[in-house]
Amino acid sequence: MSPLDISLADLIARLDEELPAADELARISEARLRAQTLSDLGDQLIDHYVSKAKQTGASWTEIGDAIGVSKQAAQQRHAPGPFERYTKLNRHSIVLAQEAARTYRHDSIGTEHLLLGLLGEPQGLAYEMLLAKAESERRVRDAVETAMPPAGEKALRGHIPFRPESKEAIEQARGVAADLGHDWVGTEHTLLGLIRAEDSPAARILRDLGFTWDELRETVRTEIAERSAAREKE
Repeated sequence: MSPLDISLADLIARLDEELPAADELARISEARLRAQTLSDLGDQLIDHYVSKAKQTGASWTEIGDAIGVSKQAAQQRHAPGPFERYTKLNRHSIVLAQEAARTYRHDSIGTEHLLLGLLGEPQGLAYEMLLAKAESERRVRDAVETAMPPAGEKALRGHIPFRPESKEAIEQARGVAADLGHDWVGTEHTLLGLIRAEDSPAARILRDLGFTWDELRETVRTEIAERSAAREKE
């Protein structure tokens, strides 16, 4: 019995329901994409509890034993990385960005994929900010799709690397969060990181939609301050 409240039958039923007109080959491709997303989420689940274990003083040897790998393998796989302080919503947006790259059969993750990832996380502050300015999700998606490179010929397997401009945007997001005095990196910081990577496709898309660095930064500062004040009153 699976420890999760989900079964293979559930996954099959959902895919069939969402793609009623697709043939079996198209469903294979979609199933592979969903399997990769589940794998990525599973890795994030393990990372979450590895972080908790480290906070309680567990050694890498003990963590490796719990995972079933060597100390060295555990340390290499789960040592703090670029997404250490990312919120759950922001981590999910990164997974969605990778899925977008796979969907388009691109061999790297660009800033345009990161922007699609933010659009795929409606609970994030970045999503709210995007819709407030662009007025519709469709307008943002159309802008991204127009700027998207042509789809590749083959579906990719395994790890998809980030492009240099995406790495810059991710680094900028962490820097912006630190500058604002935030000890987390949320979707709002990723949005700021994207426009901060000025020569990237996502930055050009955001500017064309009417966004500016100064306005975005001030909106994030104001929204976070207001939400913090509201929580204190509760």
